[in-house]
Amino acid sequence: MTDFPAAAISSLALPPRHPLAGREIFRMNGAGNAILVLDLRGSDVLPSAEDARALARAPGLAYDQLMVLSDPHVATDDAFMTIYNQDGSLSASCGNGTRCVAHYLAERSGAASLALATSAGPLAVRREGPFSYAVDMGPPRLGWRDIPLAHEVVDTAAVDLKKFGLPPASCVSMGNPHAIFFVSSIEAHDLAAIGPALEHDPLFPLRANISLAQVLSSDSVRLKVWERGTGLTLACGTAACATLVAGVRAGLTERRATIALPGGDLIIEWRAADGHVIMTGPVELEFSQILTPDIFAPETAAR
Repeated sequence: MTDFPAAAISSLALPPRHPLAGREIFRMNGAGNAILVLDLRGSDVLPSAEDARALARAPGLAYDQLMVLSDPHVATDDAFMTIYNQDGSLSASCGNGTRCVAHYLAERSGAASLALATSAGPLAVRREGPFSYAVDMGPPRLGWRDIPLAHEVVDTAAVDLKKFGLPPASCVSMGNPHAIFFVSSIEAHDLAAIGPALEHDPLFPLRANISLAQVLSSDSVRLKVWERGTGLTLACGTAACATLVAGVRAGLTERRATIALPGGDLIIEWRAADGHVIMTGPVELEFSQILTPDIFAPETAAR
C-alpha cells in the first residue's frame, strides 16, 4: 500500500456539489395541476433541462410544471418565473403555476397583489381569498404567426387538421400555443392516444397543447387537456383561457364561464373592455422538502 503525502491528499478534487442540492422545493397544485415551486432568487442558479427531468423522476416530485423564481428584471416586479415542462422543455406561460407562485410569495410578504414576469411578458395577480387568486393573463394572440402556425391559414378559429375524425381546431396563444377541438363528448375520443400526434403535428413548429372541449351551456365547459412536454394533465390554466377565447370566437360561450377540468374548476373571463383574459382559481400547498444530491446523480437519471 502506498501512502500519499498529506499535501497530495488535500489537493485531490472532490466532486462538485450540485447547485440545487440543499434547496427547499415546494409541491403545490392549482386545480389539480401538479406544480413545483423552486425559489432561486438571490443567486444566478438556473436548472438545466436534465435537472428538470431528474426532478420529475424523483419520488414524490412528479410534476406538470416546475416554476423557478429568479430575481426580477424590473425593480417593480416580485419575481421572474422560468417554467419547465417535465421533459425539460420550457414554457412561456402557466396559469395554474402562476397562482401557486403568487400564493408562495403572498404568504411570505402579506401582499394582496403581485407582479410576476415570464418570457411572454408581465402577469398581474390579485389575491381573492385565503387560497384563491385571479391572474391577468393578458390578451390572447390569434394571428397565425403569433400562435405560431407553420404557415398562413384563412381562419385560426377553424383549422381543419383532418385527423382522428375531429372537427376543425380553434388555435390560440396564451403565451404558449393551443389547439382546441369542440366535441359533443370529451369521452368519445382517446386523448392519451391522439394527443402526442396532434402535439407534434407539422402545423405547430413549437408543438401545441391539445384540448377537447365539451360545451354544456353558454357559461359552462368541460375540458380535457394533453399538455405539450407533459401529457394528460388534471388541469391547465392557459388551456382553460384559450378554450374560453375559442368558445367566444365560435359563438358557443359568453365572455365569462366556468371551465371544468378533471382536477377542478376555473373561472375564466375574456374582458371586453381591454381584451385581457382573467383566470381565477384555487391553490393548495401539499408539502415541501429539501433537495438531496442523489436526485441529480447520473445513476438516478439513468434508472
